[in-house]
Amino acid sequence: MKTLLPTSAQIPKVLSIAGSDSGGGAGIQADLKVISSLGAYGLSVITAITAQNTLGVTAIQDIDLQIIEAQIDAVLSDIGADSVKIGMLASPEIVQLVAKSLRKHGVTRIILDPVLRATSGASLGGDDTAQAMISELFPMASLVTPNLEEASLLLGRDIDQVDDFRSAAEELLALGPQAVLIKGGHLDAKHAELTDYLMWRSIEDCLEIIQSKEFKHRRIDTENTHGTGCSLSAAIATYLADGHDLAHAVAKAIAYVEAGLEAGRYLSIGEGPGPLWPMFEFYPTSLPQEDR
Repeated sequence: MKTLLPTSAQIPKVLSIAGSDSGGGAGIQADLKVISSLGAYGLSVITAITAQNTLGVTAIQDIDLQIIEAQIDAVLSDIGADSVKIGMLASPEIVQLVAKSLRKHGVTRIILDPVLRATSGASLGGDDTAQAMISELFPMASLVTPNLEEASLLLGRDIDQVDDFRSAAEELLALGPQAVLIKGGHLDAKHAELTDYLMWRSIEDCLEIIQSKEFKHRRIDTENTHGTGCSLSAAIATYLADGHDLAHAVAKAIAYVEAGLEAGRYLSIGEGPGPLWPMFEFYPTSLPQEDR
C-alpha cells in the first residue's frame, strides 16, 4: 500500500548481481557495504551461495535460473537502478539469463567484474562461462574490470607486466564494452607502486575516439585484501550512479579502496587473509601504538 505522505528525496540506486559470501568480505555482502557507505541505496540479486571464510571457499551452490530472473524482475520493475554491478556468474546459463533480463529492463549502465576465480584459487566459472560473458555481456557493459588473472583467462595469454596493460585493454575493448579497467593489484610484490589502466571509447565531433589513463597508487602492506575487486567495482558503480564521469568515478573508487585497505590493515577477522574495511569513515580502526 502506498503511503499518503509525499516523498521527494532521491538517492542513487545501485544493483549488485553477484554471489553471496558467507564470510562477509566479498560478493553481495561487500557490495552492499560499499554502496551504503558511499550514500547510495543497494539492491541485490544473488546468483550463487558460497560457503567460505578467510581460509577459502568450501562449497558453491548456484541459484535456480527462475529465482535469479524473479529477483531481477522484482527489483527493476519496482525500484529500478541507476547502475548495475555484475560479479560472480558461475555458469554460461546464468550469464545468458542475466544478459537477457537486463536487456528486457533496458539497463544501460553496467559495470562487469568478470569474477572467474576466488582469491583462494577456487574456480568460480570456467572457460565456457568466460566465453559467455564475452559474447553476452561485454557488448552491454559500460565498463569491464578484470584483474590480471581474469584478463589472462579472457584473452588466453599471460598478462603479468605493466607493459602488457595497453595491448590487453585494446584487445578486451575490441570485444565490445565501452571501457576496460585492467587492475594491477596482482603484480608481484617487488612493485611498491601499483598501476591500474583505464581505456574507454568517447565521441568527439561525431567521431569515436579511444582514450586511456593510468592510475598509479601505492601498494598497501597488508594481507587483508579479500573483496578488493568486488569493492572497487561496487564503488565505481556507485560513483557513476551519483553522476560522476567514468575517469573521475574510477579515480575516486581507487582512492576509496586504498583507504579501506589501509584501515583494514590491523583488523583481525578470521584465521586467514581478512577483508578490507569499507566503513572506515563511520567506524575508524585504531592502529596499535608503536611502543606496545
